[in-house]
Amino acid sequence: MISYTWHFDIVWQYSRLFLAGTGVTVGLTIAVVTLGLLVGLVAGLMQLARSPVLRWASWAYIEMFRLTPLLVLLLWFYYALPMLTGIKIDALTASIITLSLYGGSFYAEVIRGGIVSIEPGQSEAGLALGMTPARVMRRIVLPQAVKRMIPPLVSQSIMQMKNTSLLSTITVPDLLYQAGYISSQTFKPMEVYTAVGVIFLMFLIPLTTLSRMIERRQGDALEQGNML
Repeated sequence: MISYTWHFDIVWQYSRLFLAGTGVTVGLTIAVVTLGLLVGLVAGLMQLARSPVLRWASWAYIEMFRLTPLLVLLLWFYYALPMLTGIKIDALTASIITLSLYGGSFYAEVIRGGIVSIEPGQSEAGLALGMTPARVMRRIVLPQAVKRMIPPLVSQSIMQMKNTSLLSTITVPDLLYQAGYISSQTFKPMEVYTAVGVIFLMFLIPLTTLSRMIERRQGDALEQGNML
């Protein structure tokens, strides 16, 4: 067995870069989750539209982004899109666009599923009272559907944070990019990437625990409702 002496003091020595990379990763996660939810909401509602054109457009977008590897999409938006449009796109912008659209395709299916899970009778009752379809959706369906969507939305948001680790391939100065630089300077990749793993876990474990707690409470509430 090969003995190895760990030197985690380099984590403190390069703490500024670790913090900078963590800040970029967290900031990007917040941005792409927010934009992805907006895109997903629009696409999810389009899936339920009466117009076949809207349904087809939403289906095409969702399937294209869900079935294409994220790294391929990232490289396409960063390298190919500027060549097609003639508009220069920096790495950060390409990353936000790609992750927002990619995440939005998954959010859309969660939102669509949450909406169709609401009993049709509730929508029919709202329409019978003279409410418009848009108002029925806003006042009756969505408030109930959101509660059911929360656990899968949180899970997908966790995936979004994990997906940011690919952004270092196009030189976005996120946590993994900074880790690569530190590793090249110190020749201590084991310590560096162990620290990166710990930092990710510090964010993801609480989020995962929160998602499971919400899911468990919803399951308990549903069970009590069935008993009544």
